[in-house]
Amino acid sequence: MDTATAIARTILEGFDKHYRIFRETSAAAQGRFERGAWTEVIEAGQLRIDMYDRRVVEAVEAITSRFPDLGTSERHWPAIKRAYIELLYDHRQPECAETFFNSVATRLLHRTYYSNRYIFWRPAVAAEHIDAEQPTYRCYYPTETGLLPALRQILEDFGLGLPLADARSSLRHLLRAVRIWFPEPSAVQPNFQFQVLSSLFFRNKMAYLVGRMVNGPRQHPFVVALTRSPGGELRVDALIHERAHLVNLFGVAHAYFMVDMEVPSSWVSFLRGILPDKRTSELYTAVGLQKQGKTLFFRDLHAHLKHSTDRFVVAQGKRGMVMVVFTLPSFPYVFKVIRDRFAPPKAITREQVKEKYRLVKLHDRVGRLADTLEYSDVALPRDRFDPALLDELARLAPSSIEHDGDHLVIRHMYIEQRMTPLDIYLHTGDEAAVRHGIQEFGQALRDLAAANVFAGDLLPKNFGVTGEGRVVFYDFDEVCYLTECRFRRVPEPRTHEDEMSAEPWYSVGPNDVFPEEFASFLLPAGRARDLFREVHGDLMDPGYWARVQAEIRSGTVGDVFPYPAELRFA
Repeated sequence: MDTATAIARTILEGFDKHYRIFRETSAAAQGRFERGAWTEVIEAGQLRIDMYDRRVVEAVEAITSRFPDLGTSERHWPAIKRAYIELLYDHRQPECAETFFNSVATRLLHRTYYSNRYIFWRPAVAAEHIDAEQPTYRCYYPTETGLLPALRQILEDFGLGLPLADARSSLRHLLRAVRIWFPEPSAVQPNFQFQVLSSLFFRNKMAYLVGRMVNGPRQHPFVVALTRSPGGELRVDALIHERAHLVNLFGVAHAYFMVDMEVPSSWVSFLRGILPDKRTSELYTAVGLQKQGKTLFFRDLHAHLKHSTDRFVVAQGKRGMVMVVFTLPSFPYVFKVIRDRFAPPKAITREQVKEKYRLVKLHDRVGRLADTLEYSDVALPRDRFDPALLDELARLAPSSIEHDGDHLVIRHMYIEQRMTPLDIYLHTGDEAAVRHGIQEFGQALRDLAAANVFAGDLLPKNFGVTGEGRVVFYDFDEVCYLTECRFRRVPEPRTHEDEMSAEPWYSVGPNDVFPEEFASFLLPAGRARDLFREVHGDLMDPGYWARVQAEIRSGTVGDVFPYPAELRFA
Protein backbone atom coordinates (compact mmCIF):
# COMPACT_ATOMS: atom_id res chain seq x y z
CA MET A 1 0.00 0.00 0.00
CA ASP A 2 1.45 3.39 -0.95
CA THR A 3 1.78 6.15 1.63
CA ALA A 4 -1.05 8.33 0.29
CA THR A 5 -3.48 5.41 0.43
CA ALA A 6 -2.29 4.47 3.93
CA ILE A 7 -2.93 8.00 5.21
CA ALA A 8 -6.31 8.12 3.44
CA ARG A 9 -7.28 4.80 4.99
CA THR A 10 -6.24 6.03 8.44
CA ILE A 11 -8.54 9.02 8.06
CA LEU A 12 -11.48 6.93 6.85
CA GLU A 13 -11.02 4.44 9.68
CA GLY A 14 -11.27 7.38 12.08
CA PHE A 15 -14.50 8.54 10.47
CA ASP A 16 -16.01 5.04 10.39
CA LYS A 17 -15.25 4.67 14.10
CA HIS A 18 -16.90 8.02 14.74
CA TYR A 19 -20.05 7.22 12.79
CA ARG A 20 -20.36 3.78 14.35
CA ILE A 21 -20.33 5.29 17.84
CA PHE A 22 -22.61 8.11 16.66
CA ARG A 23 -25.19 5.58 15.47
CA GLU A 24 -24.90 3.45 18.61
CA THR A 25 -25.45 6.50 20.81
CA SER A 26 -28.40 7.65 18.70
CA ALA A 27 -30.00 4.20 18.50
CA ALA A 28 -29.74 3.82 22.28
CA ALA A 29 -32.05 6.85 22.66
CA GLN A 30 -35.05 4.54 22.32
CA GLY A 31 -34.00 2.55 25.40
CA ARG A 32 -33.42 5.73 27.39
CA PHE A 33 -36.89 6.95 26.42
CA GLU A 34 -38.51 3.63 27.35
CA ARG A 35 -36.81 3.65 30.77
CA GLY A 36 -37.47 7.33 31.40
CA ALA A 37 -33.73 7.79 32.00
CA TRP A 38 -33.80 11.54 31.53
CA THR A 39 -30.44 12.22 33.18
CA GLU A 40 -28.86 9.74 30.77
CA VAL A 41 -30.55 11.60 27.90
CA ILE A 42 -28.74 14.80 28.91
CA GLU A 43 -25.40 13.03 29.34
CA ALA A 44 -25.68 11.24 25.99
CA GLY A 45 -26.41 14.51 24.18
CA GLN A 46 -23.32 16.16 25.65
CA LEU A 47 -21.14 13.14 24.92
CA ARG A 48 -22.27 12.98 21.29
CA ILE A 49 -21.40 16.63 20.63
CA ASP A 50 -17.78 16.06 21.68
CA MET A 51 -17.19 12.67 20.06
CA TYR A 52 -16.44 14.05 16.59
CA ASP A 53 -13.52 16.19 17.75
CA ARG A 54 -12.13 13.28 19.74
CA ARG A 55 -12.02 11.09 16.65
CA VAL A 56 -10.37 13.90 14.66
CA VAL A 57 -7.66 14.26 17.31
CA GLU A 58 -7.12 10.49 17.25
CA ALA A 59 -6.73 10.51 13.46
CA VAL A 60 -4.29 13.43 13.56
CA GLU A 61 -2.21 11.70 16.22
CA ALA A 62 -2.19 8.45 14.23
CA ILE A 63 -0.96 10.24 11.09
CA THR A 64 1.71 12.31 12.83
CA SER A 65 3.04 9.26 14.68
CA ARG A 66 3.05 6.89 11.70
CA PHE A 67 4.01 9.41 9.01
CA PRO A 68 5.86 12.21 10.84
CA ASP A 69 7.47 13.68 7.72
CA LEU A 70 4.63 13.13 5.26
CA GLY A 71 1.30 13.94 6.91
CA THR A 72 2.15 17.59 7.48
CA SER A 73 3.74 18.15 4.05
CA GLU A 74 1.28 19.82 1.70
CA ARG A 75 2.75 18.25 -1.44
CA HIS A 76 1.38 14.82 -0.46
CA TRP A 77 -2.23 15.91 0.14
CA PRO A 78 -3.52 16.00 -3.45
CA ALA A 79 -2.56 12.33 -3.73
CA ILE A 80 -4.05 11.57 -0.30
CA LYS A 81 -7.30 13.21 -1.39
CA ARG A 82 -7.43 11.18 -4.62
CA ALA A 83 -6.84 7.97 -2.68
CA TYR A 84 -9.58 8.95 -0.21
CA ILE A 85 -12.09 9.52 -3.02
CA GLU A 86 -11.44 5.98 -4.29
CA LEU A 87 -12.11 4.60 -0.79
CA LEU A 88 -15.52 6.33 -0.71
CA TYR A 89 -16.90 4.21 -3.54
CA ASP A 90 -20.08 2.58 -2.15
CA HIS A 91 -19.65 4.37 1.19
CA ARG A 92 -22.97 5.19 2.87
CA GLN A 93 -21.97 8.49 4.46
CA PRO A 94 -19.60 9.96 1.85
CA GLU A 95 -20.50 13.60 2.43
CA CYS A 96 -19.81 13.29 6.17
CA ALA A 97 -16.60 11.35 5.50
CA GLU A 98 -15.41 14.19 3.25
CA THR A 99 -16.05 16.67 6.06
CA PHE A 100 -14.06 14.47 8.45
CA PHE A 101 -11.19 14.48 5.94
CA ASN A 102 -11.31 18.29 5.92
CA SER A 103 -11.25 18.41 9.73
CA VAL A 104 -8.11 16.26 9.84
CA ALA A 105 -6.39 18.02 6.95
CA THR A 106 -6.95 21.52 8.33
CA ARG A 107 -5.35 20.46 11.61
CA LEU A 108 -2.22 19.46 9.70
CA LEU A 109 -2.02 22.05 6.92
CA HIS A 110 -1.53 25.79 6.96
CA ARG A 111 -4.61 27.84 6.09
CA THR A 112 -3.00 28.74 2.75
CA TYR A 113 -3.75 25.20 1.56
CA TYR A 114 -7.45 25.18 2.41
CA SER A 115 -8.40 24.79 -1.25
CA ASN A 116 -10.16 22.22 -3.39
CA ARG A 117 -6.84 20.69 -4.40
CA TYR A 118 -6.05 19.67 -0.83
CA ILE A 119 -9.45 19.39 0.87
CA PHE A 120 -13.08 18.94 -0.19
CA TRP A 121 -13.96 22.57 -0.81
CA ARG A 122 -16.67 21.10 -3.05
CA PRO A 123 -18.09 17.57 -2.70
CA ALA A 124 -16.41 14.95 -4.87
CA VAL A 125 -18.76 12.01 -4.25
CA ALA A 126 -22.52 12.18 -4.86
CA ALA A 127 -24.61 11.36 -1.81
CA GLU A 128 -27.93 10.89 -3.63
CA HIS A 129 -29.64 7.54 -4.20
CA ILE A 130 -27.36 5.51 -1.96
CA ASP A 131 -28.63 1.99 -1.30
CA ALA A 132 -29.06 1.01 2.34
CA GLU A 133 -30.08 -1.99 4.37
CA GLN A 134 -32.26 0.24 6.54
CA PRO A 135 -35.21 1.70 4.59
CA THR A 136 -35.42 5.45 4.91
CA TYR A 137 -39.20 5.39 5.26
CA ARG A 138 -42.13 2.99 5.37
CA CYS A 139 -45.38 3.35 3.43
CA TYR A 140 -48.92 2.79 4.71
CA TYR A 141 -52.11 2.75 2.61
CA PRO A 142 -55.22 3.70 4.63
CA THR A 143 -57.56 3.09 1.68
CA GLU A 144 -56.65 -0.62 1.88
CA THR A 145 -56.62 -1.10 5.67
CA GLY A 146 -58.72 1.76 7.00
CA LEU A 147 -57.38 4.90 8.64
CA LEU A 148 -57.50 3.74 12.26
CA PRO A 149 -55.69 0.39 11.61
CA ALA A 150 -53.08 2.26 9.56
CA LEU A 151 -52.40 4.65 12.44
CA ARG A 152 -52.16 1.74 14.88
CA GLN A 153 -49.74 -0.10 12.58
CA ILE A 154 -47.52 2.96 12.22
CA LEU A 155 -47.10 3.17 15.99
CA GLU A 156 -46.57 -0.59 16.42
CA ASP A 157 -43.88 -0.77 13.74
CA PHE A 158 -41.48 1.30 15.82
CA GLY A 159 -41.35 -1.49 18.38
CA LEU A 160 -41.41 0.72 21.45
CA GLY A 161 -41.30 -1.38 24.60
CA LEU A 162 -44.04 0.61 26.28
CA PRO A 163 -47.77 -0.13 26.43
CA LEU A 164 -49.96 2.49 24.81
CA ALA A 165 -51.85 4.34 27.52
CA ASP A 166 -55.61 3.93 26.99
CA ALA A 167 -54.92 2.68 23.47
CA ARG A 168 -58.45 3.12 22.18
CA SER A 169 -58.72 6.72 23.38
CA SER A 170 -55.18 7.63 22.23
CA LEU A 171 -55.75 6.37 18.72
CA ARG A 172 -59.12 8.06 18.46
CA HIS A 173 -57.60 11.39 19.55
CA LEU A 174 -55.06 10.97 16.75
CA LEU A 175 -57.73 9.84 14.28
CA ARG A 176 -59.90 12.86 15.10
CA ALA A 177 -56.94 15.23 14.64
CA VAL A 178 -56.10 13.65 11.25
CA ARG A 179 -59.70 13.97 10.07
CA ILE A 180 -59.85 17.62 11.13
CA TRP A 181 -56.62 18.23 9.24
CA PHE A 182 -57.79 16.28 6.15
CA PRO A 183 -61.59 16.25 6.35
CA GLU A 184 -62.66 15.26 2.82
CA PRO A 185 -62.70 11.50 2.10
CA SER A 186 -63.94 12.29 -1.42
CA ALA A 187 -60.66 14.10 -2.09
CA VAL A 188 -58.60 10.94 -1.59
CA GLN A 189 -56.54 10.07 -4.67
CA PRO A 190 -55.51 6.52 -5.74
CA ASN A 191 -51.97 7.01 -4.40
CA PHE A 192 -53.12 8.20 -0.95
CA GLN A 193 -50.54 7.03 1.60
CA PHE A 194 -48.51 7.85 4.68
CA GLN A 195 -44.73 7.81 4.32
CA VAL A 196 -43.06 7.65 7.73
CA LEU A 197 -39.33 7.81 8.47
CA SER A 198 -38.27 4.43 9.81
CA SER A 199 -36.69 5.58 13.09
CA LEU A 200 -38.13 7.86 15.73
CA PHE A 201 -36.58 11.23 16.52
CA PHE A 202 -35.72 11.55 20.22
CA ARG A 203 -35.05 14.78 22.07
CA ASN A 204 -35.25 15.59 25.76
CA LYS A 205 -38.22 13.66 27.20
CA MET A 206 -40.05 13.19 23.92
CA ALA A 207 -40.10 11.07 20.78
CA TYR A 208 -41.36 12.18 17.39
CA LEU A 209 -42.75 10.22 14.48
CA VAL A 210 -41.93 12.16 11.29
CA GLY A 211 -43.70 11.64 8.01
CA ARG A 212 -45.74 13.01 5.14
CA MET A 213 -49.15 12.30 3.73
CA VAL A 214 -49.06 11.86 -0.05
CA ASN A 215 -52.26 12.49 -1.98
CA GLY A 216 -52.09 12.95 -5.72
CA PRO A 217 -49.26 15.36 -6.55
CA ARG A 218 -49.31 16.98 -3.11
CA GLN A 219 -47.38 16.13 0.03
CA HIS A 220 -48.45 17.18 3.51
CA PRO A 221 -45.81 16.95 6.27
CA PHE A 222 -46.72 15.91 9.78
CA VAL A 223 -45.17 14.92 13.09
CA VAL A 224 -46.76 12.88 15.86
CA ALA A 225 -45.36 13.75 19.31
CA LEU A 226 -45.04 10.92 21.82
CA THR A 227 -44.39 11.13 25.56
CA ARG A 228 -43.72 8.64 28.34
CA SER A 229 -45.95 8.82 31.39
CA PRO A 230 -44.39 8.61 34.90
CA GLY A 231 -46.00 5.18 35.11
CA GLY A 232 -44.15 3.94 32.04
CA GLU A 233 -46.89 4.15 29.41
CA LEU A 234 -46.67 5.61 25.92
CA ARG A 235 -48.87 8.61 25.25
CA VAL A 236 -49.77 10.18 21.92
CA ASP A 237 -49.47 13.86 22.78
CA ALA A 238 -50.07 15.87 19.61
CA LEU A 239 -50.34 15.96 15.83
CA ILE A 240 -48.19 18.77 14.38
CA HIS A 241 -48.67 19.81 10.78
CA GLU A 242 -48.69 23.61 10.53
CA ARG A 243 -45.59 25.04 8.90
CA ALA A 244 -44.61 27.43 11.72
CA HIS A 245 -44.81 24.66 14.33
CA LEU A 246 -42.78 22.25 12.18
CA VAL A 247 -40.13 24.91 11.50
CA ASN A 248 -39.81 25.56 15.22
CA LEU A 249 -39.68 21.84 16.05
CA PHE A 250 -36.67 21.40 13.76
CA GLY A 251 -35.07 24.69 14.75
CA VAL A 252 -31.46 24.58 15.87
CA ALA A 253 -32.29 26.58 19.02
CA HIS A 254 -33.24 23.15 20.38
CA ALA A 255 -30.96 20.31 21.39
CA TYR A 256 -30.06 18.08 18.45
CA PHE A 257 -32.26 15.08 17.73
CA MET A 258 -31.12 11.52 18.37
CA VAL A 259 -32.11 9.43 15.34
CA ASP A 260 -30.54 6.28 13.89
CA MET A 261 -29.64 6.91 10.24
CA GLU A 262 -27.66 4.53 8.08
CA VAL A 263 -27.62 6.91 5.08
CA PRO A 264 -27.97 10.45 6.49
CA SER A 265 -28.25 12.07 3.05
CA SER A 266 -31.49 10.20 2.34
CA TRP A 267 -32.95 11.27 5.69
CA VAL A 268 -32.01 14.89 5.11
CA SER A 269 -33.47 14.68 1.61
CA PHE A 270 -36.78 13.49 3.09
CA LEU A 271 -36.73 16.30 5.66
CA ARG A 272 -35.87 18.83 2.98
CA GLY A 273 -38.97 17.69 1.10
CA ILE A 274 -41.26 18.41 4.04
CA LEU A 275 -39.38 21.52 5.24
CA PRO A 276 -38.39 23.33 2.02
CA ASP A 277 -37.71 26.59 3.88
CA LYS A 278 -34.93 24.97 5.89
CA ARG A 279 -31.35 25.06 4.64
CA THR A 280 -29.78 21.64 4.17
CA SER A 281 -27.06 22.73 6.61
CA GLU A 282 -29.70 23.33 9.31
CA LEU A 283 -31.24 19.90 8.80
CA TYR A 284 -27.90 18.10 9.11
CA THR A 285 -27.31 20.10 12.29
CA ALA A 286 -30.78 19.30 13.66
CA VAL A 287 -30.12 15.54 13.44
CA GLY A 288 -26.81 15.87 15.29
CA LEU A 289 -24.41 16.07 12.34
CA GLN A 290 -23.41 19.61 13.19
CA LYS A 291 -19.96 19.37 11.58
CA GLN A 292 -21.59 18.53 8.26
CA GLY A 293 -23.96 21.42 8.88
CA LYS A 294 -20.98 23.74 9.35
CA THR A 295 -19.40 22.54 6.10
CA LEU A 296 -22.58 23.15 4.11
CA PHE A 297 -23.19 26.50 5.75
CA PHE A 298 -19.72 27.71 4.81
CA ARG A 299 -20.28 26.62 1.20
CA ASP A 300 -23.61 28.47 1.23
CA LEU A 301 -21.90 31.61 2.51
CA HIS A 302 -19.25 31.60 -0.20
CA ALA A 303 -21.80 30.85 -2.92
CA HIS A 304 -23.86 33.77 -1.65
CA LEU A 305 -20.85 36.08 -1.73
CA LYS A 306 -20.35 35.20 -5.40
CA HIS A 307 -23.94 36.11 -6.22
CA SER A 308 -24.33 39.27 -4.17
CA THR A 309 -22.70 42.71 -4.01
CA ASP A 310 -23.67 44.17 -0.62
CA ARG A 311 -21.17 44.66 2.18
CA PHE A 312 -20.78 43.36 5.72
CA VAL A 313 -21.97 46.08 8.10
CA VAL A 314 -22.39 46.54 11.83
CA ALA A 315 -25.58 44.76 12.92
CA GLN A 316 -28.64 46.75 13.95
CA GLY A 317 -29.42 47.19 17.63
CA LYS A 318 -27.48 48.48 20.60
CA ARG A 319 -23.75 47.78 20.63
CA GLY A 320 -22.73 44.95 22.92
CA MET A 321 -19.96 45.22 25.50
CA VAL A 322 -18.42 41.82 24.70
CA MET A 323 -18.83 41.23 20.96
CA VAL A 324 -18.44 43.10 17.71
CA VAL A 325 -21.51 41.97 15.79
CA PHE A 326 -21.87 42.41 12.05
CA THR A 327 -24.04 41.07 9.26
CA LEU A 328 -24.42 40.87 5.50
CA PRO A 329 -27.89 42.37 4.88
CA SER A 330 -28.69 39.92 2.07
CA PHE A 331 -27.70 36.89 4.19
CA PRO A 332 -29.85 36.11 7.26
CA TYR A 333 -27.08 35.59 9.82
CA VAL A 334 -24.93 37.60 12.22
CA PHE A 335 -21.19 37.23 12.80
CA LYS A 336 -19.81 37.75 16.30
CA VAL A 337 -16.18 38.47 17.19
CA ILE A 338 -15.03 38.73 20.81
CA ARG A 339 -13.62 42.14 21.72
CA ASP A 340 -10.06 42.36 23.01
CA ARG A 341 -11.12 44.29 26.12
CA PHE A 342 -14.40 44.65 27.98
CA ALA A 343 -15.41 47.92 29.56
CA PRO A 344 -16.77 47.93 33.14
CA PRO A 345 -18.99 46.61 34.57
CA LYS A 346 -18.14 43.47 32.52
CA ALA A 347 -15.72 41.50 34.68
CA ILE A 348 -15.07 38.51 32.44
CA THR A 349 -12.23 37.19 30.33
CA ARG A 350 -12.12 36.08 26.72
CA GLU A 351 -11.74 32.44 27.77
CA GLN A 352 -14.71 32.73 30.11
CA VAL A 353 -16.82 34.05 27.24
CA LYS A 354 -15.85 31.02 25.15
CA GLU A 355 -16.72 28.73 28.06
CA LYS A 356 -20.18 30.32 28.27
CA TYR A 357 -20.76 29.59 24.58
CA ARG A 358 -19.58 26.04 25.11
CA LEU A 359 -21.96 25.67 28.06
CA VAL A 360 -24.84 26.66 25.79
CA LYS A 361 -23.67 24.29 23.02
CA LEU A 362 -23.67 21.33 25.43
CA HIS A 363 -26.86 22.27 27.26
CA ASP A 364 -30.49 21.60 26.42
CA ARG A 365 -31.46 24.81 24.62
CA VAL A 366 -35.24 24.10 24.79
CA GLY A 367 -35.79 26.24 21.71
CA ARG A 368 -34.80 29.40 23.61
CA LEU A 369 -31.02 29.62 23.17
CA ALA A 370 -29.58 30.44 19.78
CA ASP A 371 -27.35 27.77 18.29
CA THR A 372 -23.93 29.03 17.25
CA LEU A 373 -21.56 27.91 14.53
CA GLU A 374 -17.97 28.39 15.70
CA TYR A 375 -15.24 28.97 13.11
CA SER A 376 -11.50 29.70 13.13
CA ASP A 377 -9.29 31.31 10.47
CA VAL A 378 -12.10 32.43 8.18
CA ALA A 379 -10.87 34.35 5.12
CA LEU A 380 -13.41 36.75 3.62
CA PRO A 381 -12.93 39.28 0.79
CA ARG A 382 -11.89 42.55 2.39
CA ASP A 383 -13.65 44.70 -0.20
CA ARG A 384 -16.97 43.28 1.02
CA PHE A 385 -16.50 44.97 4.41
CA ASP A 386 -17.92 48.42 5.05
CA PRO A 387 -15.10 50.81 6.07
CA ALA A 388 -16.88 51.64 9.34
CA LEU A 389 -16.97 47.93 10.22
CA LEU A 390 -13.29 47.47 9.35
CA ASP A 391 -12.52 50.40 11.63
CA GLU A 392 -14.60 48.93 14.46
CA LEU A 393 -12.91 45.53 14.18
CA ALA A 394 -9.45 47.19 14.13
CA ARG A 395 -10.28 49.25 17.23
CA LEU A 396 -12.15 46.69 19.31
CA ALA A 397 -10.88 43.28 18.22
CA PRO A 398 -7.44 43.73 16.60
CA SER A 399 -6.09 40.40 17.91
CA SER A 400 -8.90 38.54 16.08
CA ILE A 401 -8.19 39.87 12.59
CA GLU A 402 -5.38 39.61 10.07
CA HIS A 403 -5.01 41.22 6.66
CA ASP A 404 -3.84 38.73 4.04
CA GLY A 405 -3.70 40.20 0.55
CA ASP A 406 -7.26 40.88 -0.59
CA HIS A 407 -8.75 38.97 2.35
CA LEU A 408 -9.58 39.73 5.94
CA VAL A 409 -8.86 36.67 8.08
CA ILE A 410 -10.96 36.37 11.23
CA ARG A 411 -9.14 34.11 13.66
CA HIS A 412 -12.21 33.18 15.71
CA MET A 413 -15.91 33.98 15.43
CA TYR A 414 -19.43 32.73 16.09
CA ILE A 415 -22.27 32.78 13.57
CA GLU A 416 -25.96 32.80 14.50
CA GLN A 417 -29.24 33.21 12.69
CA ARG A 418 -30.24 36.86 12.45
CA MET A 419 -33.28 37.90 14.45
CA THR A 420 -35.06 41.13 15.25
CA PRO A 421 -33.82 42.37 18.65
CA LEU A 422 -36.70 42.17 21.10
CA ASP A 423 -36.33 45.78 22.23
CA ILE A 424 -36.74 46.96 18.61
CA TYR A 425 -39.64 44.53 18.08
CA LEU A 426 -41.46 45.93 21.14
CA HIS A 427 -40.70 49.56 20.23
CA THR A 428 -41.91 49.33 16.62
CA GLY A 429 -44.73 46.78 16.92
CA ASP A 430 -48.46 47.38 17.18
CA GLU A 431 -50.56 46.33 20.17
CA ALA A 432 -50.82 42.70 19.05
CA ALA A 433 -47.08 42.47 18.41
CA VAL A 434 -46.22 43.94 21.80
CA ARG A 435 -48.54 41.51 23.57
CA HIS A 436 -47.07 38.60 21.63
CA GLY A 437 -43.50 39.75 22.33
CA ILE A 438 -44.11 40.11 26.06
CA GLN A 439 -45.89 36.75 26.23
CA GLU A 440 -42.96 35.08 24.43
CA PHE A 441 -40.38 36.95 26.54
CA GLY A 442 -41.77 35.60 29.78
CA GLN A 443 -42.29 32.12 28.33
CA ALA A 444 -38.66 32.07 27.23
CA LEU A 445 -37.59 32.81 30.82
CA ARG A 446 -39.85 29.99 32.07
CA ASP A 447 -38.58 27.47 29.52
CA LEU A 448 -34.96 28.33 30.28
CA ALA A 449 -35.59 28.03 34.00
CA ALA A 450 -37.09 24.56 33.52
CA ALA A 451 -33.82 23.60 31.78
CA ASN A 452 -31.76 25.02 34.69
CA VAL A 453 -30.61 28.07 32.73
CA PHE A 454 -30.67 31.70 33.85
CA ALA A 455 -29.86 34.18 31.09
CA GLY A 456 -28.11 36.61 33.44
CA ASP A 457 -28.53 39.80 31.43
CA LEU A 458 -32.29 39.85 30.83
CA LEU A 459 -32.45 43.12 28.91
CA PRO A 460 -34.67 42.73 25.82
CA LYS A 461 -31.76 43.79 23.56
CA ASN A 462 -30.18 40.41 24.32
CA PHE A 463 -33.21 38.49 23.04
CA GLY A 464 -34.30 38.15 19.43
CA VAL A 465 -37.58 37.40 17.66
CA THR A 466 -37.39 34.75 14.93
CA GLY A 467 -39.32 34.84 11.67
CA GLU A 468 -41.90 32.56 13.29
CA GLY A 469 -42.33 35.00 16.19
CA ARG A 470 -40.42 32.97 18.79
CA VAL A 471 -38.27 34.79 21.35
CA VAL A 472 -34.75 33.38 21.66
CA PHE A 473 -31.83 34.47 23.86
CA TYR A 474 -28.53 35.09 22.07
CA ASP A 475 -26.11 36.95 24.38
CA PHE A 476 -24.36 34.31 26.47
CA ASP A 477 -21.56 36.04 28.37
CA GLU A 478 -23.56 36.12 31.63
CA VAL A 479 -25.53 32.88 31.23
CA CYS A 480 -25.35 30.48 34.19
CA TYR A 481 -27.15 27.57 35.77
CA LEU A 482 -30.34 28.59 37.55
CA THR A 483 -29.27 26.65 40.63
CA GLU A 484 -26.22 28.93 41.00
CA CYS A 485 -28.43 31.99 41.51
CA ARG A 486 -29.72 33.38 44.79
CA PHE A 487 -33.18 34.87 44.29
CA ARG A 488 -33.92 37.49 46.93
CA ARG A 489 -36.61 39.94 47.90
CA VAL A 490 -35.67 43.60 48.01
CA PRO A 491 -35.21 44.50 51.71
CA GLU A 492 -37.47 47.14 53.16
CA PRO A 493 -35.78 50.57 53.36
CA ARG A 494 -34.57 51.36 56.86
CA THR A 495 -34.88 55.12 56.58
CA HIS A 496 -36.30 57.80 54.33
CA GLU A 497 -32.80 58.32 52.94
CA ASP A 498 -32.66 54.63 51.99
CA GLU A 499 -35.96 54.95 50.19
CA MET A 500 -34.80 57.97 48.17
CA SER A 501 -31.30 56.64 47.43
CA ALA A 502 -30.34 55.93 43.81
CA GLU A 503 -28.00 53.18 45.04
CA PRO A 504 -29.07 50.01 46.90
CA TRP A 505 -28.86 50.31 50.69
CA TYR A 506 -28.29 46.58 51.04
CA SER A 507 -25.47 44.24 50.06
CA VAL A 508 -25.67 42.56 46.65
CA GLY A 509 -23.69 39.38 45.99
CA PRO A 510 -22.41 38.38 42.54
CA ASN A 511 -25.16 35.74 42.12
CA ASP A 512 -27.98 37.71 43.74
CA VAL A 513 -31.10 38.29 41.64
CA PHE A 514 -34.07 40.50 42.64
CA PRO A 515 -37.10 39.42 40.55
CA GLU A 516 -39.31 42.18 41.98
CA GLU A 517 -37.28 44.64 39.88
CA PHE A 518 -37.68 42.78 36.58
CA ALA A 519 -40.49 44.86 35.06
CA SER A 520 -39.13 48.29 36.04
CA PHE A 521 -35.50 47.40 35.26
CA LEU A 522 -36.02 45.53 31.98
CA LEU A 523 -38.79 47.52 30.31
CA PRO A 524 -39.51 51.25 29.94
CA ALA A 525 -42.65 52.64 31.50
CA GLY A 526 -45.64 52.02 29.30
CA ARG A 527 -47.67 49.25 27.69
CA ALA A 528 -44.90 46.64 27.54
CA ARG A 529 -44.09 46.97 31.24
CA ASP A 530 -47.76 46.86 32.21
CA LEU A 531 -48.27 43.74 30.08
CA PHE A 532 -45.29 42.02 31.69
CA ARG A 533 -46.77 42.63 35.13
CA GLU A 534 -50.17 41.41 33.93
CA VAL A 535 -49.07 38.26 32.08
CA HIS A 536 -45.93 37.28 33.98
CA GLY A 537 -46.44 38.73 37.43
CA ASP A 538 -45.39 35.46 39.06
CA LEU A 539 -41.92 35.81 37.52
CA MET A 540 -41.44 38.83 39.79
CA ASP A 541 -41.89 36.64 42.87
CA PRO A 542 -38.65 35.10 44.24
CA GLY A 543 -40.78 32.18 45.39
CA TYR A 544 -41.42 31.13 41.79
CA TRP A 545 -37.71 30.81 41.08
CA ALA A 546 -37.05 29.06 44.38
CA ARG A 547 -39.69 26.43 43.54
CA VAL A 548 -38.10 25.75 40.13
CA GLN A 549 -34.69 25.47 41.79
CA ALA A 550 -36.08 22.98 44.31
CA GLU A 551 -37.51 20.81 41.53
CA ILE A 552 -34.19 20.80 39.66
CA ARG A 553 -32.21 19.95 42.80
CA SER A 554 -34.59 17.06 43.50
CA GLY A 555 -33.61 15.53 40.17
CA THR A 556 -36.80 16.47 38.34
CA VAL A 557 -36.34 17.16 34.63
CA GLY A 558 -39.02 19.64 33.62
CA ASP A 559 -41.40 19.34 30.68
CA VAL A 560 -40.94 21.87 27.89
CA PHE A 561 -43.15 21.29 24.86
CA PRO A 562 -41.90 22.77 21.56
CA TYR A 563 -45.42 23.34 20.28
CA PRO A 564 -48.49 25.23 21.58
CA ALA A 565 -50.45 23.76 24.47
CA GLU A 566 -53.65 23.79 22.40
CA LEU A 567 -52.22 21.08 20.13
CA ARG A 568 -51.90 18.64 23.02
CA PHE A 569 -54.49 15.88 23.28
CA ALA A 570 -54.27 15.63 27.07
